[in-house]
Amino acid sequence: MADRSFSVSRLPGFATLAVAVFVMLYLPIGLLVLFSFNAGPSPAIWEGFSLQWYPQAWENEQVKDATLRSLHIATVAALISTSVAVMAALGTTRRKRTGGQTFVYVMINQPLMVPEIVTAVALLIMFGFIKVSTGYQGLWYLIIAHSAFCIPFAYLPIRARLEGMDLALETAASDLYATPWQAFRYVTMPLLMPAIIAGFMLAFITSLDDVIISLFVKSAGQDTLPTYMLGQIRRNMTVEVNAISTMLLGLTVVLLTAFFLLTRKKD
Repeated sequence: MADRSFSVSRLPGFATLAVAVFVMLYLPIGLLVLFSFNAGPSPAIWEGFSLQWYPQAWENEQVKDATLRSLHIATVAALISTSVAVMAALGTTRRKRTGGQTFVYVMINQPLMVPEIVTAVALLIMFGFIKVSTGYQGLWYLIIAHSAFCIPFAYLPIRARLEGMDLALETAASDLYATPWQAFRYVTMPLLMPAIIAGFMLAFITSLDDVIISLFVKSAGQDTLPTYMLGQIRRNMTVEVNAISTMLLGLTVVLLTAFFLLTRKKD
């Protein structure tokens, strides 16, 4: 008997539409990577293969400063947001369901639902008031802004992991006279660690790639790598920007691959 179950892949034109979508998504990225190896100075006219733009980009002191600043901000912001996400995930999964649970979930994930420009303007106003009151102009404004924005990215995989864990293991630890802290440290934490690492990597990537919030919050001389690249494109688009973008793309692919390997379900 023929299988009559519905499958979207059997619809007319599905394959053509799928190929067209993938071409539109990945052809521009492929061209970016290709032209990062262009021998000539034009970012759009191919003049031969060369690796010259990669060492030239790294020898640029502004690129170095922006890269180190971005890595510093992303690392600290990811640590803060992941720590908060672990506590939020435990608070929303290891308790009886009560009224307002959905509201709490919405508030934690608010940065994902509100346009980023709204968050950026709100942070600009709040930090502007603090800057005027205290005179402090340091990097902590960027770190706090990135931390707040990255919390839901770390929260979602951690919550998903907690919801999929067998509560019998934690119950057994309590029956064996483990304190709540001991049960968390020796049972919950080891089982949760892959999701914590995955959440950290997602928060790190999100912070490293952020442009809008960084543009609104940063002070003079605090360019991150994405904001530096945006400034270069506005002044004079060069192949050096293509090389930097390709390196960022490579780092993102590595981290996302690691995230997939950590969060995939085993048979």
